[in-house]
Amino acid sequence: MFSKILIANRGEIACRVIKTAKKMGIKTVAVYSDADREALHVEMADEAVYIGGSPAAESYLLADRIIKACKDTGAEAVHPGYGFLSENASFCEALKQNDIVFIGPPTKAIEAMGDKITSKKIAAEANVSTVPGHMGLIEDAEDAVKIANKVGYPVMIKASAGGGGKGMRIAWNDSEAREGFDRSKSEAASSFGDDRIFIEKFVTDPRHIEIQVLADSHGNCIYLGERECSIQRRNQKVIEEAPSPFLDEETRKKMGEQSCALAQAVGYTSAGTVEFIVDGDRNFYFLEMNTRLQVEHPVTEMITGIDLVEQMLRVAAGEKLAIGQNEVTLNGWAIESRLYAEDPYRNFLPSIGRLTRYRPPSEITTDALIVRNDTGVFEGGEISTFYDPMIAKLCTWAPDRLTAIEAMSDALDGFELEGIGHNIPFLSAVMEQDRFKEGRLTTGYIAEEFPEGFDGVELPKASLKLLAGLAAHMAHQIEGRGFSEATTLDLAPNGNQRSVIIGENRFDFSVQKDAVIWQDREDNFETLIRIDTDWAPGDTLAKGRVGDEKHMVVQVKRTSYGFKMRYRGADLKVQVLLPRVADLMEHMPIKLPPDMSKYLLCPMPGQVVRIEVAEGDIVEDGQALAIVEAMKMENVLRSEKKARVKSISAGIGSVLAVDEVIMEFEEL
Repeated sequence: MFSKILIANRGEIACRVIKTAKKMGIKTVAVYSDADREALHVEMADEAVYIGGSPAAESYLLADRIIKACKDTGAEAVHPGYGFLSENASFCEALKQNDIVFIGPPTKAIEAMGDKITSKKIAAEANVSTVPGHMGLIEDAEDAVKIANKVGYPVMIKASAGGGGKGMRIAWNDSEAREGFDRSKSEAASSFGDDRIFIEKFVTDPRHIEIQVLADSHGNCIYLGERECSIQRRNQKVIEEAPSPFLDEETRKKMGEQSCALAQAVGYTSAGTVEFIVDGDRNFYFLEMNTRLQVEHPVTEMITGIDLVEQMLRVAAGEKLAIGQNEVTLNGWAIESRLYAEDPYRNFLPSIGRLTRYRPPSEITTDALIVRNDTGVFEGGEISTFYDPMIAKLCTWAPDRLTAIEAMSDALDGFELEGIGHNIPFLSAVMEQDRFKEGRLTTGYIAEEFPEGFDGVELPKASLKLLAGLAAHMAHQIEGRGFSEATTLDLAPNGNQRSVIIGENRFDFSVQKDAVIWQDREDNFETLIRIDTDWAPGDTLAKGRVGDEKHMVVQVKRTSYGFKMRYRGADLKVQVLLPRVADLMEHMPIKLPPDMSKYLLCPMPGQVVRIEVAEGDIVEDGQALAIVEAMKMENVLRSEKKARVKSISAGIGSVLAVDEVIMEFEEL
């Protein structure tokens, strides 16, 4: 076994590899850029080597600097993580030439599977079911239109060297095929340095299900069940689980055997993932093979008990797999939620900034529950524009799917994250949906369930009543600090009477020592709500029993008017008032926001790469106005109505903040 390895990556995956290496007694070397000088993976590793500037092209993508770092530190092998150089065949070959072991598959397997066109041809030859499409290269947008018509709409336009959702577009007609080709080609060149594009049939109502394989250099290959990855946004996975709630044992076996056949056809070794599209009749079609560790690998580890990073290290060191196919058992259910630095209220556009608060839920491992958080950030750290916006991967395991989902809801409720926009409210909302709980998933889930975008969570009135009661009880605790329990309920005017306002809802309570009494003003009756939580003034989490809910986790932040509370994805302004004040609040005027409809505002921090119109132009509803690049993704900004362009404030190359004005319109 190796005595020292280098991790050619950053963030949570670098931290993840370091954890297993330490468990195995292997020393680790981290590499870092200017932006990552104080990163968590640098702190965790035994050694760290500076390799260049903040942009990946000046650091993490420079193979010669990685190799030099290996030589300078005596690292015998390199784990590439995912992204960056993880599927770069020339990097793998360069390591080999320098007698450094690549902890992954051989060069030929990377070359064969890394090119999506070549991989589909090999898959077909290995009798793996494949999606119909055009596997040749496409010359230009008009060629793309011709091919799309031949294949039949809808089609998927994809970068041959793509991954992570970049360089992918769905086209339903000729116009979308032209634009999709241009955008995919541009993104592919920017992200991968390879702008080759191909087209395949887009399967409607599809599920995205992938098979985890493990292979060694002694001819052994096994599959470790499947992962359901259907909940995606912009072709980027958001929530994954294992196993799939859709597959039966027969389909799982067929998919697993075909995955192993493909791996052996290209001489694959190490951990790898074969991705499939599955239709409503459980027909499955090969998409691609990822010749690396997947982001969502933890859910497979949690249902099999197999450490995939450890297996990668052992295979790279020449060991045989110690596990046979008949020894692989799937136990329980695991869910993974990807926490991203993005604003779900602005169509999930990237967010940057400093993590002023970062307190994930406690990690737990018992026979009945596992809570795991793979992360590479820390409180006070910065989320920059240079790298992927993923903050953490929150995972839960339980004996059955519904219990795992409930555990995820609790874990998300207890995840304290401030300073940037993030998608925790959205993830919580999905966990609460009946459709998700029933397992009725497709890759169109987000578009179908949130057709107008995500505009927050509206809790049922029963939940609001419990939160209001908790707020009244907490406010009374704050008022009673420094006084004996015997006098606590009589400190303020009106004694223990409190009114709580949440949005348009008002709740009136009489506060007691371990409960509140809800007073229904309309029907003139009272309901006792028992409260038994661990909350004390100053705490930011309240955990415990509130009414019929035996276990609630509520985030609490004190304000001048009461509290800000977060529960099940809802962010609530909770006012705790004396009843007389609450009566007067009904007469307060509502301040309206300013009208910004005549401006095109930058919806995210990013750089303007194209301006599609000029001052004086008349634009139509839906017309492209500008393209802004953020986190290597190109975002097309469109007109919302017919108008004339009055002025343009930003130019090509301008780096803009959120809500900075790009152009102003005037009505016709």
